[in-house]
Amino acid sequence: MAAQNLVIVESPAKAKTIEKYLGKDFIVKSSFGHIRDLPSKGLSIDKDNNFEPTYEIPSDKKKVVSELKKIAKTVNEVWLASDEDREGEAIAWHLCHALGLKPEETKRIVFHEITKPAIEAAVKNPRTVDVHLVDAQQARRVLDRLVGYELSPVLWKKVQTGLSAGRVQSVAVRLIVEREREIENFEASSKYKVSAVFMVDGQPLKAELPRSIADFNDAKAFFEEINGKTFSVSDLITKPGKRNPSPPFTTSSLQQEASTKLGYSVKQTMTLAQRLYETGNITYMRTDSTNLSELSLEAAGKYIIGEFGANYHNRRTFKTKNSSAQEAHEAIRPTDFNVLSAGDDEQQRKLYQLIWKRTLATQMASAELQRSEIQIAIDNSDKFFVAKGEIMVFDGYLKVYGGGKDDTILPKVTVGQVLDVDEIQALQSFDKPAARYSEASLVRKLEELGIGRPSTYAPTISTIQSRGYIEKSDSEGVERQLNTLILKNGTISEGTTTETTGVERAKLFPTHLAEIATDFLVAHFSSIINYDFTAKAEKELDQVADGNIKWQKLIGDFYKDFRPLIEKSADVSRAETSKARELGVDPTSGKMIVARYGRFGAMLQKGETEGEEKPAFAPLPEGTTLKTVTFEQALEMFKLPRLVGTTPDGQAIKANIGRFGPYIQVDKLYVSIKPLDPLTIAEAEARDLYAQKLEKEANKYIKQFDGGVSIVNGPYGPYITDGKKNARIPKSTDPNSIDEAMARDMLDKAPARKKRTVRRKK
Repeated sequence: MAAQNLVIVESPAKAKTIEKYLGKDFIVKSSFGHIRDLPSKGLSIDKDNNFEPTYEIPSDKKKVVSELKKIAKTVNEVWLASDEDREGEAIAWHLCHALGLKPEETKRIVFHEITKPAIEAAVKNPRTVDVHLVDAQQARRVLDRLVGYELSPVLWKKVQTGLSAGRVQSVAVRLIVEREREIENFEASSKYKVSAVFMVDGQPLKAELPRSIADFNDAKAFFEEINGKTFSVSDLITKPGKRNPSPPFTTSSLQQEASTKLGYSVKQTMTLAQRLYETGNITYMRTDSTNLSELSLEAAGKYIIGEFGANYHNRRTFKTKNSSAQEAHEAIRPTDFNVLSAGDDEQQRKLYQLIWKRTLATQMASAELQRSEIQIAIDNSDKFFVAKGEIMVFDGYLKVYGGGKDDTILPKVTVGQVLDVDEIQALQSFDKPAARYSEASLVRKLEELGIGRPSTYAPTISTIQSRGYIEKSDSEGVERQLNTLILKNGTISEGTTTETTGVERAKLFPTHLAEIATDFLVAHFSSIINYDFTAKAEKELDQVADGNIKWQKLIGDFYKDFRPLIEKSADVSRAETSKARELGVDPTSGKMIVARYGRFGAMLQKGETEGEEKPAFAPLPEGTTLKTVTFEQALEMFKLPRLVGTTPDGQAIKANIGRFGPYIQVDKLYVSIKPLDPLTIAEAEARDLYAQKLEKEANKYIKQFDGGVSIVNGPYGPYITDGKKNARIPKSTDPNSIDEAMARDMLDKAPARKKRTVRRKK
């Protein structure tokens, strides 16, 4: 008997898992994500008709829609089981329209985890498509399309061709640019941290002055004041302390913790979590809720009591900070606490372990500590030293998550006891600027400001990197000299030591492009990339989702303020945007040399753009920026292209810098010379690289036939090509054994080469 029910989900992996839990009456198919969307070309939003969007089924989804339609006609009931968030609701709504179903009649089921009980409960409690959630998703889509479609061309004209602008991505870039400038403008002041080592029955007792001393002379005066003084215990303080577990994971906190503990990028974390969710191991991974279900609280308690004992269990519930939490309504947790390891690879298993431990820890007792403090008085001084200790009395949740610090046990002393001084040291330290954002800390900041939602963090951060606004990189730091003072055996000695400051790993750095684009947008579209405006838009989208306002009103209110800014920006000159910096006058031509941003990026320019004679252009030297390039460096760059010499047969060898770095050119052949400098590369070096390139080109072709058909050595193995179409050669076939007829036959049977589509950045 054929299945009577069709269940449609977004992904094949999810479909495979769900099909295991539903009986033979159900067939589960995937829509492979969104089934309809705004067309890739054109605005497709009718601004004169209440911003009505025009949707289409993309060409790559037509086959999927056709298959789903065909199956839908053979069953009694269609069930829409996309994720329970705005995107999932929109997918369900679009499926209704694409398949000719009525949204108000079609069964819609939702679940936070892909387990048998959750699926069965969902089937018993179907609802219909929530149009308010759909409207909220439509509003975000239309809002972002309007901003991208109308603002991006402005950036093309005024900043650089091919740029894109986005409501959330531009704000994220602004945060990174402003942090970089904060670091650049930071002026560090120094102070002196004073520490001492006292001896108690042969044991060292380390203590510090609670407050640092402002400058070197004050520190030296303090050392002279206390030299020869008596130090005695003035007070002993012992008090209990506690450490409580953090709340269960939301999307944001999972991304941050996976970055800190596992070194995963935001995108990587979400990809791994998606797989764990689709295979039924964790609950839905896009959520801003810290709530845990009653069943999971009971299951966690049962596991903790059985594994560690009742004294380790402490049932807790957590209140979600975001009162408008609207994604999934439960935190990210394991679906079964008895499953200690899950995932198809080591990365998934590590992430699962992190989620398992964090969730279990939330239901465990607090860690109990004993904190002790010894105050050490200085004879006839109002200053005193403090020694602090901490002993773990009960590990509680730290047994599974977080790890405890090593105990700091202080030696036994009594009030009034005089202490022997071993050494007192004053070490200079400097204030530090705010750290650059990592992917995880940027997510935290966006969340604090109320910008974006769980589903937007990862794509936003990926987009600003792929579009060339932001680079993830390391900073090796710089060495700095620190002054020291040491008081030992009644003698004060001065000295120095060094430290490396500013070392950072995997941090987000803005490019020239980010700074130029941000300055332009702040100057002319400040209301659009204003932090408060972006957060306010998120709250209004929440109101749409709750059915309190119409999405068309939200868009209309925005557009009536936005459009005049677009029109006004037409009067802004490119010169105003380019951030030109005058470096000096060329002694040969008498023309001004400037470093500026042009249509295709940062560059050097000699001469004016206005006038009969065209200006000369040159790239920036390697490792410099618009801010750091010097006049002397710029003069050298205008010597390019440079004639290095000739090949053995007399052809000219020229050196230059192109978009892919330094190179030499012989006739129409280009050879990369990285990491050599085109201004200093010698003729012998250039000839050697040219010879290597010729040899490589000669070995490229295994066989060549008439009519342009060749057997070529490619990076992934040999293949046949006629320049328009490629055919793979099986590993079992020797390329040298293929004749022309065989080659042409293999080409005829090979699939047509996919057309390369260039996606225009809106």
